[in-house]
Amino acid sequence: MSKAHPWLTIIGIGEDGLSGIGPQGQEAIAQAKVIMGAARHLECLGPTSAKQVTWPVPFADGIPQLMAHAPEPVVALASGDPFWFGAGTSLTKTLDRGDWTVIPNRSSLTLAASHLGWPIEQIDTFALHAAPFEKLRFALQPTNSKGKILVTLRDGAAVAELAEFLVRHGFGAARLHILEALGGARERVRVYEAEAMGADDFAHPVMVGIDPQGCAALGLPLASGLPDELFDHDGQITKRPVRAMTLSALAPRAGERLWDIGGGSGSIALEWLRTHPSNTAVCFERDAARAERIGHNAVALGLAHLEISHGSAPECLEDHAAPDAIFIGGGLSAPLLETIFNRCAGARLVANGVTLEAEALLAQWHGTHGGTLMRIEIAQSGPIGRLRGWKSAYPIVQWSVTV
Repeated sequence: MSKAHPWLTIIGIGEDGLSGIGPQGQEAIAQAKVIMGAARHLECLGPTSAKQVTWPVPFADGIPQLMAHAPEPVVALASGDPFWFGAGTSLTKTLDRGDWTVIPNRSSLTLAASHLGWPIEQIDTFALHAAPFEKLRFALQPTNSKGKILVTLRDGAAVAELAEFLVRHGFGAARLHILEALGGARERVRVYEAEAMGADDFAHPVMVGIDPQGCAALGLPLASGLPDELFDHDGQITKRPVRAMTLSALAPRAGERLWDIGGGSGSIALEWLRTHPSNTAVCFERDAARAERIGHNAVALGLAHLEISHGSAPECLEDHAAPDAIFIGGGLSAPLLETIFNRCAGARLVANGVTLEAEALLAQWHGTHGGTLMRIEIAQSGPIGRLRGWKSAYPIVQWSVTV
């Protein structure tokens, strides 16, 4: 389609309904053959000459229905600004740029920030319509660098669930600003502490502004090397000091992908993911119980987008896109290294070995391919009778190289 004549117009609509849609949007509605939107959005329009289609649940089922009407003029109604946690990306990702145009409205972020007096650039924002509250874990800091958090929720009942989550993680003193139906006749704003929620009649659509300042909880550390107790494990875990050194050697950059081979508890892959929201990782684990445990750890830390592949390397690597970095924490073998060097040119490889056999193998490959070979020895103080002494862990041999 010509850029001058897109067939799809995405119109942002707020709680003020039709009165909040400007002349350009009104004209698009008047010319449309089909208008698709949620039931509450269509109710705002009243009768139209266009065929009105209620958007189905789940949302994805409605996209083929919408596309089937091309190239007729179609209007899709979306809440507020369609490209702020809205439908815009889902509707346009398979279309050419000339096929669509958008007429945004005031976003719920704009309305909420304006009501609360919070600078938008200092707010952490999360869409929690269908995502677990654990996504907030790393943003919950009593001295958060941005200071405030704003979340969208699926419905009013989720407000109490959010408060319970905050209390469970030590943020019961956080002030919650519950913002209902902003910008319309039903608008209402109430403020409670998470541990003293005094109402349960919150109306959809609802947002919550979270102010965690002054809470006693420290929040999760931001540096690499989280405490080992944050991960459920059976002993197969890269321990905190070695994990921090391993992440440093892997050197994650924004948008990169990691293969974590021999995942154990998933600690390396999970810490990789938290370095940047655009990073991805796949954890390869041959033990079914450990693979399941990795999944639980991912959800608990708000990193449920971790991919988990149950199988033995190198066979299980075949159907996965090439990575930017690779960590081998278990299952080290010559065939595995050969597969990686044949498939993953340019990737950064970090391999940790604890056995004499693994040390010999890494020394051999280091001699052939170069890189950095390092021996890591760590000791912690412990009791010796009434006194104290050093208790050494098994030394780790770490090889770092660009494939």
